[in-house]
Amino acid sequence: MKIVNQWGITISIIIFTILHFYTYFYENTILLNLLSISGMGIFFFAVIIYTPPKIKMPFGLFIVGMIILIFSDTSMIQGVMNGFLQMRNIIGLLVIVPMISWVLREEPYLEAIMGFGHRLLNTSRKFYFGIISFTQIIAYFLLFGSIPMMYQFVNMILKDEKGEAWEHFKGTAVLRGFALSVMWVVSIPSFAFVVETMDANLGITIMQGMIVSIIGIFVALIFSKYEEKKYGVNLTAGLTTEIEDLLSHSSNKKEMNRNVIEFAVLFISLFGSIFILNAFVKVELLILIPLVVMVWIVTYYVIKRKINNLFNNTKSYVQKDMARQSYQLCVMLGAGILIFALTQTGFASFVVNGIYSIQETLPFLNVLYFLPFMVIILGFVGLGPLTVMVLVAGILETIYLPYPPELIVLVITLGSSISILLSPVLMPIIILSSANGLSGFKNGVLFNWKYALVIYVLVMGYVQVRVYLGW
Repeated sequence: MKIVNQWGITISIIIFTILHFYTYFYENTILLNLLSISGMGIFFFAVIIYTPPKIKMPFGLFIVGMIILIFSDTSMIQGVMNGFLQMRNIIGLLVIVPMISWVLREEPYLEAIMGFGHRLLNTSRKFYFGIISFTQIIAYFLLFGSIPMMYQFVNMILKDEKGEAWEHFKGTAVLRGFALSVMWVVSIPSFAFVVETMDANLGITIMQGMIVSIIGIFVALIFSKYEEKKYGVNLTAGLTTEIEDLLSHSSNKKEMNRNVIEFAVLFISLFGSIFILNAFVKVELLILIPLVVMVWIVTYYVIKRKINNLFNNTKSYVQKDMARQSYQLCVMLGAGILIFALTQTGFASFVVNGIYSIQETLPFLNVLYFLPFMVIILGFVGLGPLTVMVLVAGILETIYLPYPPELIVLVITLGSSISILLSPVLMPIIILSSANGLSGFKNGVLFNWKYALVIYVLVMGYVQVRVYLGW
């Protein structure tokens, strides 16, 4: 029975994904109904596999949405059919984007980059800069997977360095790097979704996110300097010894240089193709990204003459990994039901009236001050960045806000970034805590609250200056 359920959910995901892309270009009522039914299949089999107590979040979103539909006098059947289509774009993205990691695991790219740039990483400050920066690039390929991969990579280099000072050094570099990436990395589903939903200019949004990221990196370097002094440990001395030991066992220089060049080409080709095509092709970003990713992956394996590896990875993904995506897909399906149900009520008007009431009471504050806290609070009750983005952006889409959409995206992603830094119940800190053995509260709030506060003040300062000047 377990095998039947596993294949049931896998087939439902495959059908949903294929129909999603096909009906985007060739709309057909019958196929759209089949798309909704395959969404029901994903949800149904996930409930059987996990049982309701283990999928409280998606099940809760679904139940709340159904209750709202009942009281909104909307047809239940129509509400469910439309609700399961509400998040179709993000579900297609979630199924395809994880495949990017196949390419990164084909060659020892990380080790090659470490060997190539070791002279630029030979002090604790330079090394911290390298890790926090490179985590963001790896996030482009691995999303959340960049956290354990980068932590294990750093751990491999610093294998003999133990203690809280070293765990603080490693953990904050990786976590802060990933938190900054959600503000500009286009392959991260939460970022792509909010850009698409708010109809923001992709180039401007990425540029301002990258600027915030660069500032955030230098703020992190300042913090790391004082944190190292507080622990009273000479991290540079231990780091130099470990790097020298690593280089003594590294592969030949020619192969290393080839892998570095290859990695640079991979990053530029993926990032550049999405950016350029988005400017010239009239296809929604959430559709464009997975299509580009699929072509990019196939092209890589054809050029490398590793078609067998592509076949093996695809087979493994379909048989094992695709079903593991079911929880996240169910969250999106449940959120879709809830958002569609809310659009059938006066909820948007209620939110707008609430915003105006706050501004009348506190005229020196505007809604952009509060949006990050909506995301942060939801993050602390266990809703992941993507779920929060879907809910918040889905609501804001129905509300008129007199601000540039790029600013709205920035403040929402700021909230997401801070919740990743602080919330011990979100996946990034859970993953990090399982790797370094420290509590989620220590990895999150204790290590990062001052840093998060500074980032909030800096970004909000920029946002409010732009609002004041009317840019």
